[in-house]
Parts: sequence; structure tokens; C-alpha cells
Amino acid sequence: MKTIRNILSIPELRNRIFFTLGVLAVYRLGGHIPTPGINSDLLQQFFQENQGTVFGLVDIFVGGNFRRLTIFALGIMPYITASIILQLLTAVWPYLDRLNKEGELGRQKIVQYTRYLTVVLSAFQSFGIAMTLERQSFQGASYVINPGPLFVFTTVLTLTTGSVFVMWLGEEITQRGIGEGMSVIIFSGIVVGLPRAGAELYDKVFVTSQWNFFQLLALLVLMVGAVAFIILVERGERRVNVQYATRMMGRKVFGGQSTHLPIRVNAGGVMPVIFASSILTFPQTLTLLGGQNSKMQNLFRALAWGEPLYTVLYIVGIIFFAYFYVSIVFNPSDVADNIRKHGGFVPGIRPGKNTAEYLNSILTHLTLVGGIYLALVSLVPEWMISGIHIQHLPWVGGWIDEHFPRAFLDGLGVSFYFGGTSLLIVVGVAMDTVSKVESHLLMRHYEGFTPGAGRIRGRR
Repeated sequence: MKTIRNILSIPELRNRIFFTLGVLAVYRLGGHIPTPGINSDLLQQFFQENQGTVFGLVDIFVGGNFRRLTIFALGIMPYITASIILQLLTAVWPYLDRLNKEGELGRQKIVQYTRYLTVVLSAFQSFGIAMTLERQSFQGASYVINPGPLFVFTTVLTLTTGSVFVMWLGEEITQRGIGEGMSVIIFSGIVVGLPRAGAELYDKVFVTSQWNFFQLLALLVLMVGAVAFIILVERGERRVNVQYATRMMGRKVFGGQSTHLPIRVNAGGVMPVIFASSILTFPQTLTLLGGQNSKMQNLFRALAWGEPLYTVLYIVGIIFFAYFYVSIVFNPSDVADNIRKHGGFVPGIRPGKNTAEYLNSILTHLTLVGGIYLALVSLVPEWMISGIHIQHLPWVGGWIDEHFPRAFLDGLGVSFYFGGTSLLIVVGVAMDTVSKVESHLLMRHYEGFTPGAGRIRGRR
């Protein structure tokens, strides 16, 4: 209560928090406005039968808007995909690389290009969704009430406008609210399903008796242990000792002190997971455009949870984006130059290029550990839900299906709302937001959430 009073007593922090809550309220309000011409009840039945696919993952990220096909059905995913494409192009296109090095004006230009690309991707995905809904049916009934060109145009216009509006909401939270806007919107989309998940769990234990009390207790212990493990690794860091030489400036002596440079185990936070998930959802748009094409349908099945192709691509994507994102937020050469300019050095390492190579070596090893940790936390709960479908591998699938235990191949039957990806995003964004709130409190000499025990450190 004391911390809450401290937050409310600081006008700037209070206004930022209330502004963030107001923007999230607008986002949730838009999540109840359906796209015109859609049979929402039929669409929800389809998603209930496809919760174990990438469609279910996208629906979790956008707070259930996809299953109802509301005006915010695409959510923030097109913007994330556009950001990935622009960041990858920055590394290979000299024009974008030059803009990135021009400072704030150049980065604003790249952000503008990202917005334009978001519109293009949103329109492309909206068109694919509209065409698929017109062509397909579920249980003999059509998803579209009045199919035709007008429905396609209305759907593309509605979903694209909704995606651009969500992008604007995220940018407003970043500038005028608290926390990173895109991550906060994804966080709210996941957390909003908690009441529904609690109700389903209550029905399984106390109504239908599918679970007993000990299964419920084991699930709660597992989730608490997963949260504790995520916090432990997220706060883990490698401290590189830095010694500053003594300098005389007039009659005063500066330097001569020893400090450390913290390098986080998971410097990229949850962004590699979000990036990898976003990339894996993009082929689903091609699957939608392919209609009943057998190759597209095979791609759809291969990218379901637990399938070998999905697992391999997801692990490779997480590790790749872990290295890629760290290369953006941490430049060993710049850090080494700053240390040298201030008269510092790493004991046993020569300043300049050698220090940069030393830091790069540490960062390479830590990022690999962080990428493996992200992959395990993201995939292990999904494996418990749906299993590892290695029996679908060619040539050896039949032998595996006969000799491996069914619990390993089909899962343990554990069904809980927060999968590994969702849990990682929720915990990471919560830590980051709490860290920003504490920074505002400590700057004004107020106690944070953990008085006497040190402030909570964020993900970056």
C-alpha cells in the first residue's frame, strides 16, 4: 500500500500509468466489435477444435480477437513482422544501414517505413482471411453471411485499419505510458484469458471431475516453479570486472576504482520468442490463400504444435533472433571504446580491439545459453500438452509409433491456458514494467516494491 501511495503521489508516473490503463481499455473495447458479415459463433467453434495449432497461438497473442474476428483480429503481429523485416534489411541494405547510423532522424525514417510495411502486410493477411472464409465452411455452414466482392473489401478495410490503430496504440504507450507498448499489448491479450482459464479449470476439477485435487495442486506447483525459474534466469548476469586508472585533473584525483560491466544471460528478453512466433504464423497466411491445395494443407499440418518441422523451425528461430536482437542492443566495439575513453580496462585484456573481442566472446556464449533457455521454456509445456509427434517423421515414423510410450508422443493430457511462450512473455513484460516503475520511484527518492532488498532489475 505504501508503494501504491508513492506511485500516486508522483504526477508524471501517475499520469503515465493511468494513460496506459486507458489505452488498454480502448484496446479491449475494440476487441468486442465484430467484423461485419461474419458468423462469429461458427468461427469460435472452429478455433475450439484447432487450439493446438498456430492459429491458437495467434488467438492467445491477440486476446481472443482472432477467434471472434473482431476489428482487432490481426493485433500487433503485422507490425512485429514488419519490424523484423526492416531490421533484417538494415543489416544487408546500405541505405537502411546509413539511416540507422544517422541518429534519431534516421531511426524515425525507418519507423515510418515500418508503418508503411505494416499496412501492406495487414492488407495481404486480411485479403487471405476474407478469401478463405468465403471458400470454406464448417459443419456444412458458411462462415460468411453474404459473400461477394463487397465482403472482401469490407474485411480488408476493417482488419487493416484495426491493425494500424493497434500499432498506434502501442506507440502511444511507449511514448506517453509505462513500458514498451507492443509488449504491453501482447501482455494484456494473454492475461485477459485468465478468467476463462480459471473457469475451465474449475469445471474440470469440481464440475466434470476430469481432474482430482492432486492434479490441480501439481499443475499449480509446476506453474509456480516455471515462474521462479524464468525470474532466476532473467535476472542472471555475467559481471565483467572493469578497472579505471587514476587521473589528475587540476588538484583533484579521479578514477582508481574497480567496477563491473553486467552482461545479461538473456539480453534479448522475450523479443526472440515473439519474433520467432510471428515468423511461424506468416506461412499460415499462405495456407489460407492456398485454400484446398494439398501442399498448403500439408504445410498447415506440419506447423501444428508438437510437429517435428514446427519444433525445429521454432528452436532455430528463437536462437537466431536471440543473436540478432542482442547484436542490435549491445555493440561490443562501442562498449570497448567507451571504456577506453574513460580510462578503463578489463584486467588482463588490452584496451580497444582486444576488449571488444573479449566482450563479444562472452556475449556469444551467454546468448547461446539464453537462446536454449528460451526454447526450453517455450516448448516443454507445449510438449506436455500435445506431445512430440516424432511418429510423423518419414521412414522411421511407424517404428517410433510402435515402440515409444504414448505419453511421450501424444502428451500427458495436461491442459492449461498458459503455455511456455505465454508464460515467458507475461513474466518478462511484468518484470520489465515493474523495473520501469521502480526507476521512476528511485529517481524521486521513494522506496520501490522491494524496500531494503534492492530494486527489481528488468530484462535489459
